[in-house]
Amino acid sequence: MESQPLPLTGITVVAVEQAVAAPFATRQLADLGARVIKVERIDGGDFARGYDTAARGLASHFVWCNRGKESIALDLKDPRGLEVVRRLVRDADVFVQNLAQGAAARLGLDAATLCAAHPRLIAVDISGYGAGGPYADKRAYDMLVQCEAGLVSVTGTPEQPVKAGIPAADIAAAMYAFSGVLAALVRRGTTGRGGPVEVSMLESLAEWMGHPLHHAMHGGTAPARTGLAHAVIAPYDAYPTADGGRVLLSVQNDREWRRLAEQVLERPELGTAPAYATNAARVVNRERTDELVAKALGALGTDEALARLEGAGLACARLRDLHEVAEHPQLAARERWREVGSPVGPLRALLPPITLPGADAARMGDVPALGEHTEALLRAVGMTDGEIAALRRDGVAA
Repeated sequence: MESQPLPLTGITVVAVEQAVAAPFATRQLADLGARVIKVERIDGGDFARGYDTAARGLASHFVWCNRGKESIALDLKDPRGLEVVRRLVRDADVFVQNLAQGAAARLGLDAATLCAAHPRLIAVDISGYGAGGPYADKRAYDMLVQCEAGLVSVTGTPEQPVKAGIPAADIAAAMYAFSGVLAALVRRGTTGRGGPVEVSMLESLAEWMGHPLHHAMHGGTAPARTGLAHAVIAPYDAYPTADGGRVLLSVQNDREWRRLAEQVLERPELGTAPAYATNAARVVNRERTDELVAKALGALGTDEALARLEGAGLACARLRDLHEVAEHPQLAARERWREVGSPVGPLRALLPPITLPGADAARMGDVPALGEHTEALLRAVGMTDGEIAALRRDGVAA
Protein backbone atom coordinates (compact mmCIF):
# COMPACT_ATOMS: atom_id res chain seq x y z
CA MET A 1 0.00 0.00 0.00
CA GLU A 2 1.42 3.37 -1.03
CA SER A 3 2.19 5.64 1.90
CA GLN A 4 0.46 8.97 2.26
CA PRO A 5 2.44 12.22 2.21
CA LEU A 6 3.04 14.07 5.44
CA PRO A 7 -0.04 16.17 6.24
CA LEU A 8 1.65 19.57 5.90
CA THR A 9 3.48 18.84 2.66
CA GLY A 10 3.08 21.91 0.42
CA ILE A 11 2.53 24.32 3.34
CA THR A 12 5.03 27.18 3.62
CA VAL A 13 5.69 28.87 6.95
CA VAL A 14 7.63 32.11 7.47
CA ALA A 15 8.73 32.71 11.05
CA VAL A 16 10.31 35.77 12.64
CA GLU A 17 11.09 33.91 15.83
CA GLN A 18 13.47 33.58 18.72
CA ALA A 19 14.08 31.61 21.93
CA VAL A 20 11.70 28.64 22.41
CA ALA A 21 7.96 29.33 22.12
CA ALA A 22 7.72 30.15 18.40
CA PRO A 23 10.67 27.99 17.26
CA PHE A 24 9.28 24.91 19.01
CA ALA A 25 5.85 25.51 17.43
CA THR A 26 7.26 25.85 13.93
CA ARG A 27 9.51 22.82 14.40
CA GLN A 28 6.36 20.74 14.90
CA LEU A 29 5.10 22.09 11.57
CA ALA A 30 8.41 21.25 9.87
CA ASP A 31 8.38 17.70 11.25
CA LEU A 32 4.94 17.21 9.66
CA GLY A 33 6.18 18.28 6.24
CA ALA A 34 5.86 22.08 6.15
CA ARG A 35 8.60 24.22 4.66
CA VAL A 36 9.69 26.59 7.43
CA ILE A 37 11.69 29.71 6.59
CA LYS A 38 13.31 31.11 9.73
CA VAL A 39 14.12 34.83 9.63
CA GLU A 40 17.03 35.66 11.96
CA ARG A 41 18.97 38.73 12.98
CA ILE A 42 22.20 39.29 11.09
CA ASP A 43 24.15 39.90 14.31
CA GLY A 44 24.14 36.41 15.81
CA GLY A 45 20.70 35.27 14.72
CA ASP A 46 18.14 33.80 17.08
CA PHE A 47 19.61 34.54 20.51
CA ALA A 48 18.96 30.93 21.53
CA ARG A 49 21.98 30.09 19.36
CA GLY A 50 24.07 31.54 22.18
CA TYR A 51 22.45 29.91 25.21
CA ASP A 52 25.12 27.22 25.57
CA THR A 53 27.53 25.05 23.57
CA ALA A 54 26.43 21.67 24.93
CA ALA A 55 25.48 20.07 21.60
CA ARG A 56 29.02 19.63 20.28
CA GLY A 57 29.46 23.38 20.17
CA LEU A 58 25.88 24.27 19.28
CA ALA A 59 23.22 25.43 21.73
CA SER A 60 21.03 22.59 22.99
CA HIS A 61 17.86 24.75 22.90
CA PHE A 62 18.54 25.73 19.31
CA VAL A 63 19.23 22.17 18.14
CA TRP A 64 16.04 20.97 19.84
CA CYS A 65 13.74 23.65 18.36
CA ASN A 66 15.09 24.37 14.89
CA ARG A 67 15.74 21.27 12.83
CA GLY A 68 14.28 21.14 9.36
CA LYS A 69 14.23 24.90 8.78
CA GLU A 70 15.80 27.27 6.26
CA SER A 71 17.66 30.20 7.79
CA ILE A 72 17.77 33.65 6.24
CA ALA A 73 19.59 36.44 8.09
CA LEU A 74 18.15 39.94 7.56
CA ASP A 75 18.17 43.36 9.19
CA LEU A 76 14.47 44.13 9.54
CA LYS A 77 15.20 47.70 10.63
CA ASP A 78 16.33 48.36 7.05
CA PRO A 79 13.38 48.74 4.65
CA ARG A 80 15.12 46.45 2.16
CA GLY A 81 15.33 43.63 4.70
CA LEU A 82 11.71 44.12 5.66
CA GLU A 83 10.70 44.05 2.00
CA VAL A 84 12.31 40.61 1.65
CA VAL A 85 10.13 39.30 4.47
CA ARG A 86 7.04 40.81 2.86
CA ARG A 87 7.89 39.06 -0.40
CA LEU A 88 8.33 35.76 1.42
CA VAL A 89 4.97 36.22 3.16
CA ARG A 90 3.18 36.72 -0.16
CA ASP A 91 3.72 33.06 -1.01
CA ALA A 92 3.35 31.71 2.52
CA ASP A 93 0.45 29.88 4.12
CA VAL A 94 1.46 30.64 7.71
CA PHE A 95 3.39 33.43 9.44
CA VAL A 96 4.56 33.13 13.05
CA GLN A 97 6.24 35.73 15.25
CA ASN A 98 7.13 36.08 18.91
CA LEU A 99 8.95 39.40 18.94
CA ALA A 100 8.74 41.70 21.96
CA GLN A 101 5.30 43.22 22.46
CA GLY A 102 4.64 45.92 19.85
CA ALA A 103 7.72 45.18 17.74
CA ALA A 104 5.86 43.21 15.06
CA ALA A 105 3.17 45.91 14.77
CA ARG A 106 5.84 48.59 14.30
CA LEU A 107 7.23 46.52 11.40
CA GLY A 108 3.79 45.81 9.95
CA LEU A 109 4.26 42.11 10.69
CA ASP A 110 1.49 41.68 13.26
CA ALA A 111 -1.26 39.18 12.50
CA ALA A 112 -4.01 41.75 11.96
CA THR A 113 -1.99 43.73 9.41
CA LEU A 114 -0.77 40.70 7.49
CA CYS A 115 -4.15 38.96 7.37
CA ALA A 116 -5.82 42.13 6.09
CA ALA A 117 -3.33 42.17 3.20
CA HIS A 118 -3.36 38.40 2.59
CA PRO A 119 -6.80 36.87 3.25
CA ARG A 120 -5.61 33.26 2.96
CA LEU A 121 -2.70 33.75 5.35
CA ILE A 122 -2.77 32.31 8.86
CA ALA A 123 -0.73 34.68 11.05
CA VAL A 124 0.24 33.80 14.61
CA ASP A 125 1.18 36.28 17.31
CA ILE A 126 2.82 34.61 20.34
CA SER A 127 3.26 36.89 23.33
CA GLY A 128 4.01 36.65 27.00
CA TYR A 129 0.79 38.07 28.42
CA GLY A 130 -1.45 38.91 25.45
CA ALA A 131 -2.02 42.06 23.43
CA GLY A 132 -4.04 43.94 26.05
CA GLY A 133 -4.29 44.33 29.79
CA PRO A 134 -1.87 45.74 32.37
CA TYR A 135 0.79 43.08 31.68
CA ALA A 136 0.83 43.45 27.90
CA ASP A 137 4.20 45.23 27.81
CA LYS A 138 5.80 43.26 30.63
CA ARG A 139 8.89 41.21 29.80
CA ALA A 140 7.98 37.53 29.70
CA TYR A 141 10.60 34.84 30.07
CA ASP A 142 9.70 31.28 30.86
CA MET A 143 10.55 31.24 34.57
CA LEU A 144 8.79 34.55 35.12
CA VAL A 145 5.61 33.19 33.57
CA GLN A 146 5.92 29.97 35.59
CA CYS A 147 5.75 32.22 38.65
CA GLU A 148 2.86 34.35 37.39
CA ALA A 149 0.84 31.27 36.38
CA GLY A 150 1.28 29.62 39.78
CA LEU A 151 3.25 26.60 38.57
CA VAL A 152 6.12 27.36 40.93
CA SER A 153 3.70 27.59 43.87
CA VAL A 154 2.67 23.92 43.52
CA THR A 155 6.06 22.48 42.58
CA GLY A 156 8.76 21.56 45.06
CA THR A 157 8.83 20.67 48.74
CA PRO A 158 6.79 22.03 51.65
CA GLU A 159 9.73 24.29 52.49
CA GLN A 160 10.80 25.38 49.01
CA PRO A 161 8.86 26.16 45.81
CA VAL A 162 10.83 25.40 42.65
CA LYS A 163 10.49 26.00 38.94
CA ALA A 164 9.83 23.17 36.51
CA GLY A 165 13.00 21.68 35.08
CA ILE A 166 11.82 22.33 31.52
CA PRO A 167 10.58 25.62 29.95
CA ALA A 168 6.96 24.75 30.63
CA ALA A 169 5.49 28.16 29.72
CA ASP A 170 7.35 28.24 26.40
CA ILE A 171 6.33 24.69 25.57
CA ALA A 172 2.69 25.32 26.50
CA ALA A 173 2.51 28.37 24.25
CA ALA A 174 4.31 26.51 21.45
CA MET A 175 1.88 23.61 21.48
CA TYR A 176 -1.18 25.88 21.50
CA ALA A 177 0.31 27.85 18.61
CA PHE A 178 0.93 24.57 16.77
CA SER A 179 -2.60 23.30 17.33
CA GLY A 180 -4.00 26.74 16.53
CA VAL A 181 -2.28 26.67 13.15
CA LEU A 182 -3.64 23.21 12.42
CA ALA A 183 -7.17 24.29 13.35
CA ALA A 184 -6.87 27.41 11.19
CA LEU A 185 -5.65 25.35 8.25
CA VAL A 186 -8.70 23.10 8.58
CA ARG A 187 -10.97 26.17 8.67
CA ARG A 188 -9.21 27.63 5.63
CA GLY A 189 -9.86 24.39 3.79
CA THR A 190 -13.58 24.94 4.39
CA THR A 191 -13.88 28.72 4.03
CA GLY A 192 -10.88 29.64 1.88
CA ARG A 193 -9.80 32.24 4.42
CA GLY A 194 -6.99 32.30 6.94
CA GLY A 195 -6.92 34.71 9.85
CA PRO A 196 -5.09 35.71 13.00
CA VAL A 197 -4.16 33.30 15.80
CA GLU A 198 -3.21 34.73 19.19
CA VAL A 199 -1.45 32.73 21.92
CA SER A 200 0.02 33.97 25.18
CA MET A 201 2.42 32.13 27.47
CA LEU A 202 0.46 33.09 30.60
CA GLU A 203 -2.88 31.91 29.26
CA SER A 204 -1.36 28.69 27.92
CA LEU A 205 0.30 27.76 31.20
CA ALA A 206 -2.73 28.88 33.24
CA GLU A 207 -4.76 26.35 31.26
CA TRP A 208 -2.22 23.65 32.14
CA MET A 209 -2.69 24.62 35.79
CA GLY A 210 -6.28 23.41 35.55
CA HIS A 211 -6.25 20.75 38.27
CA PRO A 212 -4.57 22.72 41.07
CA LEU A 213 -6.35 25.90 39.98
CA HIS A 214 -9.80 24.30 40.16
CA HIS A 215 -8.83 22.56 43.40
CA ALA A 216 -8.00 25.94 44.94
CA MET A 217 -10.89 27.92 43.42
CA HIS A 218 -13.60 25.42 44.27
CA GLY A 219 -12.10 23.57 47.21
CA GLY A 220 -10.67 26.55 49.02
CA THR A 221 -7.10 25.31 49.41
CA ALA A 222 -4.28 24.76 46.97
CA PRO A 223 -2.70 21.30 46.73
CA ALA A 224 0.29 21.03 49.03
CA ARG A 225 3.83 20.92 47.67
CA THR A 226 4.97 17.39 48.44
CA GLY A 227 8.13 16.84 46.41
CA LEU A 228 7.78 13.50 44.62
CA ALA A 229 5.01 12.38 46.95
CA HIS A 230 1.38 12.67 45.90
CA ALA A 231 -0.58 15.21 47.91
CA VAL A 232 -3.67 13.04 48.49
CA ILE A 233 -2.59 9.43 47.81
CA ALA A 234 -0.30 7.21 49.89
CA PRO A 235 1.96 5.46 49.29
CA TYR A 236 2.81 7.37 46.11
CA ASP A 237 6.43 8.47 46.30
CA ALA A 238 10.02 7.59 45.40
CA TYR A 239 11.89 5.19 47.66
CA PRO A 240 15.62 4.37 47.72
CA THR A 241 16.82 0.86 46.89
CA ALA A 242 19.79 -1.11 48.14
CA ASP A 243 22.01 -0.35 45.13
CA GLY A 244 21.58 3.43 45.22
CA GLY A 245 18.66 3.68 42.83
CA ARG A 246 15.19 5.04 43.46
CA VAL A 247 11.84 3.51 42.58
CA LEU A 248 8.56 5.39 42.32
CA LEU A 249 5.59 3.40 43.57
CA SER A 250 1.93 4.31 43.15
CA VAL A 251 -0.83 2.58 45.12
CA GLN A 252 -4.10 3.82 43.67
CA ASN A 253 -6.65 1.90 45.74
CA ASP A 254 -7.03 -0.29 48.80
CA ARG A 255 -6.93 -3.56 46.82
CA GLU A 256 -3.48 -2.58 45.59
CA TRP A 257 -2.42 -1.78 49.15
CA ARG A 258 -3.37 -5.28 50.23
CA ARG A 259 -1.32 -6.78 47.39
CA LEU A 260 1.63 -4.55 48.36
CA ALA A 261 1.37 -5.68 51.97
CA GLU A 262 1.19 -9.36 51.04
CA GLN A 263 3.65 -9.64 48.15
CA VAL A 264 6.20 -6.85 48.69
CA LEU A 265 6.12 -5.85 52.35
CA GLU A 266 5.49 -9.52 53.24
CA ARG A 267 3.26 -8.39 56.09
CA PRO A 268 -0.28 -9.33 54.99
CA GLU A 269 -1.78 -8.18 58.27
CA LEU A 270 -1.07 -4.57 57.25
CA GLY A 271 -3.52 -4.93 54.38
CA THR A 272 -6.47 -4.82 56.76
CA ALA A 273 -4.97 -2.96 59.73
CA PRO A 274 -7.16 0.09 60.52
CA ALA A 275 -4.16 2.47 60.33
CA TYR A 276 -3.47 1.47 56.70
CA ALA A 277 -6.51 -0.26 55.21
CA THR A 278 -7.88 2.85 53.46
CA ASN A 279 -6.17 5.58 51.52
CA ALA A 280 -7.53 8.19 53.93
CA ALA A 281 -5.92 6.31 56.83
CA ARG A 282 -2.63 5.92 54.98
CA VAL A 283 -2.52 9.64 54.22
CA VAL A 284 -3.11 10.45 57.89
CA ASN A 285 -0.35 7.98 58.75
CA ARG A 286 1.81 8.88 55.77
CA GLU A 287 5.10 8.97 57.70
CA ARG A 288 4.65 5.45 59.08
CA THR A 289 3.31 4.17 55.74
CA ASP A 290 6.36 5.50 53.94
CA GLU A 291 8.67 3.98 56.55
CA LEU A 292 7.16 0.53 55.94
CA VAL A 293 7.53 0.81 52.18
CA ALA A 294 11.02 2.30 52.38
CA LYS A 295 12.23 -0.50 54.65
CA ALA A 296 10.98 -3.21 52.28
CA LEU A 297 12.27 -1.63 49.07
CA GLY A 298 15.51 -0.51 50.71
CA ALA A 299 16.45 -4.17 51.18
CA LEU A 300 16.15 -4.86 47.44
CA GLY A 301 18.18 -3.82 44.42
CA THR A 302 16.40 -1.57 41.92
CA ASP A 303 15.77 -4.31 39.36
CA GLU A 304 14.53 -6.72 42.03
CA ALA A 305 12.27 -4.06 43.57
CA LEU A 306 10.71 -3.26 40.20
CA ALA A 307 10.24 -6.95 39.44
CA ARG A 308 8.57 -7.55 42.80
CA LEU A 309 6.23 -4.58 42.34
CA GLU A 310 5.34 -5.48 38.78
CA GLY A 311 4.77 -9.07 39.82
CA ALA A 312 2.23 -7.80 42.32
CA GLY A 313 0.51 -5.79 39.57
CA LEU A 314 1.51 -2.44 41.05
CA ALA A 315 2.39 0.69 39.12
CA CYS A 316 6.04 1.63 39.44
CA ALA A 317 8.87 3.37 37.64
CA ARG A 318 12.61 3.77 37.81
CA LEU A 319 13.84 7.31 38.49
CA ARG A 320 16.18 7.90 35.57
CA ASP A 321 18.68 10.63 34.96
CA LEU A 322 18.97 12.13 31.49
CA HIS A 323 21.76 9.82 30.37
CA GLU A 324 19.54 6.87 31.27
CA VAL A 325 16.64 8.40 29.35
CA ALA A 326 18.88 8.67 26.30
CA GLU A 327 19.38 4.90 26.54
CA HIS A 328 15.82 4.06 27.57
CA PRO A 329 14.98 0.51 26.46
CA GLN A 330 11.44 1.44 25.43
CA LEU A 331 12.63 4.24 23.16
CA ALA A 332 15.23 1.90 21.70
CA ALA A 333 12.74 -0.94 21.16
CA ARG A 334 10.37 1.41 19.35
CA GLU A 335 13.23 2.82 17.26
CA ARG A 336 12.50 6.41 18.26
CA TRP A 337 16.01 7.78 17.73
CA ARG A 338 17.28 9.28 14.48
CA GLU A 339 20.22 11.43 13.43
CA VAL A 340 19.80 14.93 12.05
CA GLY A 341 22.42 16.95 10.25
CA SER A 342 23.87 20.14 11.67
CA PRO A 343 26.82 22.49 11.10
CA VAL A 344 28.85 20.26 13.45
CA GLY A 345 27.77 16.92 11.98
CA PRO A 346 25.08 14.37 12.86
CA LEU A 347 23.23 14.76 16.16
CA ARG A 348 20.84 12.33 17.84
CA ALA A 349 17.22 13.44 18.01
CA LEU A 350 13.92 11.86 18.96
CA LEU A 351 11.24 11.24 16.40
CA PRO A 352 8.29 13.58 17.02
CA PRO A 353 5.66 11.94 19.22
CA ILE A 354 2.89 12.25 16.61
CA THR A 355 3.06 8.96 14.72
CA LEU A 356 1.10 8.65 11.48
CA PRO A 357 0.99 4.97 10.46
CA GLY A 358 0.83 4.63 6.69
CA ALA A 359 2.31 8.09 6.08
CA ASP A 360 5.80 9.13 5.06
CA ALA A 361 8.32 9.31 7.88
CA ALA A 362 8.55 12.57 9.81
CA ARG A 363 10.77 15.06 8.02
CA MET A 364 13.59 15.59 10.48
CA GLY A 365 15.72 18.01 8.51
CA ASP A 366 19.07 19.56 9.35
CA VAL A 367 19.69 22.21 11.98
CA PRO A 368 20.61 25.27 9.87
CA ALA A 369 23.64 27.47 10.19
CA LEU A 370 22.85 31.17 10.52
CA GLY A 371 21.98 32.52 7.07
CA GLU A 372 22.63 29.18 5.41
CA HIS A 373 19.76 29.72 2.97
CA THR A 374 19.92 33.49 2.60
CA GLU A 375 21.16 33.56 -0.98
CA ALA A 376 18.77 30.88 -2.24
CA LEU A 377 15.80 32.60 -0.63
CA LEU A 378 16.77 36.01 -1.94
CA ARG A 379 16.92 34.56 -5.42
CA ALA A 380 13.56 32.86 -4.85
CA VAL A 381 11.89 36.23 -4.22
CA GLY A 382 13.32 37.59 -7.47
CA MET A 383 16.48 39.42 -6.44
CA THR A 384 19.32 39.80 -8.89
CA ASP A 385 22.99 39.13 -8.24
CA GLY A 386 23.59 42.88 -7.97
CA GLU A 387 20.78 43.39 -5.48
CA ILE A 388 21.97 40.47 -3.36
CA ALA A 389 25.53 41.79 -3.39
CA ALA A 390 24.31 45.22 -2.30
CA LEU A 391 22.32 43.76 0.62
CA ARG A 392 25.37 41.83 1.81
CA ARG A 393 27.65 44.83 1.36
CA ASP A 394 25.35 47.09 3.36
CA GLY A 395 24.86 44.55 6.15
CA VAL A 396 21.16 44.05 5.40
CA ALA A 397 21.56 40.35 4.65
CA ALA A 398 24.06 37.77 5.84
